[in-house]
Amino acid sequence: MKSKIISASPDVMGGTPVFTGTRVPVQTLLDYLEGGQSIDDFLEGFPTVTREQVIAFLEEAKEQIVASVK
Repeated sequence: MKSKIISASPDVMGGTPVFTGTRVPVQTLLDYLEGGQSIDDFLEGFPTVTREQVIAFLEEAKEQIVASVK
């Protein structure tokens, strides 16, 4: 079973979706990428998030987007 990539709890960042086990909002990664920064830039700024978490999140997002247009 895949571990949960993101989580949301009212006790952590007021329920904002974050990378599981961190207080780093998923939106922060999206903002970095939208701003033209790299995954490495993001990981340097948020060392509690792993590369594996970022890649798993992006893969899951891709799967959901592709499935939604079929």
